[in-house]
Amino acid sequence: MPGSRKLGRTSDQRRAMLRAMVTFLLENGKIETTVSRAKEVQAMTEKMITLGKTPELHNKRQVLSYVTKESVAKKLFDEISPKYAERNGGYTKVIKIGPRRGDAAEMAIIQLV
Repeated sequence: MPGSRKLGRTSDQRRAMLRAMVTFLLENGKIETTVSRAKEVQAMTEKMITLGKTPELHNKRQVLSYVTKESVAKKLFDEISPKYAERNGGYTKVIKIGPRRGDAAEMAIIQLV
């Protein structure tokens, strides 16, 4: 697991949250969240896209074990990864958008480049 941010959750809750967020990002191309979560999501999304670049059975199984929706995994191999075939990393970007109104947590938008 990349990074060492605990995000105020137990390890299983953290893993479930990151899986859901990575799936949502791959599905919609954009998420608004806190900066620390965005950085964790960024690391895992980059890994998934890199796996998707070579459509071997082992890579498909690794992606399916992490991404929570089969349709998103299919989209990753068919549409998203081929777009980045010539690119080595840097498939996502995190844009800071200032503090959240309720608790002043630093917010960010993470999106596919």
